[in-house]
Amino acid sequence: MATILFNCGEIAHLSTGDDQYPLSGRHLMERENLVHSDGMGILIEGARIEKIRPMGEIIDEYAPWYPAQTESNGTKVIDLNGMSVVPGFVDCHTHLVWSGDRSNELSMRLSGNSYKDISNSGGGILRTVHETRSCPQRKLVEAGIRRVESAQNNGTTSLEAKSGYGLDVESEVKILECVSLIDRSTYCEIKPTWLGAHDFPREISKDEYIEQLISDQLPVISELSLAKWVDVFCEEGWYTNEQTEEIVNAAKSYGLGSRLHVDEFVDSGGLALAAELGSESGDHVACSNIDSRIKAAEAGTVQTFLPGTPYVLGKKIDLPIRQCIEEDWPFSIATDFNPNCPITSLPMIGSILSHRLGVDPIVGLIAATRNPASTMFDNEEVRGVLSEGGLADLNVLWSSSADSWCQTPGSTPVSITMKNGDIVNSNIVY
Repeated sequence: MATILFNCGEIAHLSTGDDQYPLSGRHLMERENLVHSDGMGILIEGARIEKIRPMGEIIDEYAPWYPAQTESNGTKVIDLNGMSVVPGFVDCHTHLVWSGDRSNELSMRLSGNSYKDISNSGGGILRTVHETRSCPQRKLVEAGIRRVESAQNNGTTSLEAKSGYGLDVESEVKILECVSLIDRSTYCEIKPTWLGAHDFPREISKDEYIEQLISDQLPVISELSLAKWVDVFCEEGWYTNEQTEEIVNAAKSYGLGSRLHVDEFVDSGGLALAAELGSESGDHVACSNIDSRIKAAEAGTVQTFLPGTPYVLGKKIDLPIRQCIEEDWPFSIATDFNPNCPITSLPMIGSILSHRLGVDPIVGLIAATRNPASTMFDNEEVRGVLSEGGLADLNVLWSSSADSWCQTPGSTPVSITMKNGDIVNSNIVY
């Protein structure tokens, strides 16, 4: 079956240079190389985009019977009525699988308790660990499917999902098996990360747990092929740089890459360490110093900003994204969906960038599509761009302007989502 998207508004294809690599610096601002003006059509055959050409040219060649008919000989024409088309969103940092409720922590934060204070009082990550360990796998999968469907409703077509709320062999395996089941049960493409080093369980010492991570959890995770990467919560009060390096190097010996939580609350040199270790990304990076950011750019470690986290924590959203653009440092954005930050909408994160940090909407779009895809798919099929011969992962927006992708905080800007050429989401918006 072939599909023609007819009468498109702007098409933000984002395909320029080598599509496997992130865009940065001035290339983020070259709109003429990133966006087709209105009047184009897209021919999709199977899972792939075959043509992006002027709409009259596509109709004349592939659907000369249109508009008398909308479908003939295995080809269907969809009139977008001038609505814009953008790539499917790629969420490269989520904590998808967990159980429990930590809504009470908001009042604790408003009363002056820090993230660490709440953790020390029995809340935070360890509270979620307790709830997740005791939750049946079936319920975790059901909840995960609902969360993915919410993300998909907001235009996400690919996402990364971490473990980390088990903190023992059995529970970490259970969570990653849930991720695999959710991947097979939804249209969204999900890539798994093992985050056994999210916190320290209270029942054993820190040294004993690190030994368990390396000698017990890691071999099982590898043998069962449950993860693509390892992550470590490398932060003051959690895992030190030395512990992080030990875990990542052990994971490398099993063929796992890394993407690391670093420098969220203080600058501990975590981003520089991520660069030295060859990590795909350093995530959070709110407090990283300039030298670390330079090292990351030189090493190909993409900075991933998670502005939803300081937003829900009530902190100032003071992220150096404008500086990244000026200094030619590649960066991405992600939701950081978790029990404390239950945001499934990348357009909401894009709204924070544009409405609060003054970032151009197309720059934010690149940070939510092409750039995170470059850290998630290696030399596999390219995602995050719209190109002839490429996969048809895309969103049709409510507006004729691609800029509209991040201008509806609180509701989805997406009218239609396609994954591998199939319509998997349809919304009536505005």
